[in-house]
Amino acid sequence: MKTKIVGLKDLRENMESYISEVSKGKSFTVVRRSTPIFKLSPVNEWGDEGTWEIVFDLNKEGSRGVKTENFLKRLLHG
Repeated sequence: MKTKIVGLKDLRENMESYISEVSKGKSFTVVRRSTPIFKLSPVNEWGDEGTWEIVFDLNKEGSRGVKTENFLKRLLHG
């Protein structure tokens, strides 16, 4: 799919319509004075910006909770 180029002023003036287009899967490269400055593109609601890493699973700690010291130690040192 080809990315459409849009001017920054046009984006500001028509933001709602661009939001609608992006939600339908379209992407736009935004330019200011003929220079590309950023890209608008849809994101996956489940985090396609990278993978999630479990740092500390509180579900495995039992119903009595976890001591703050232990939580911080595992958080900082894996």
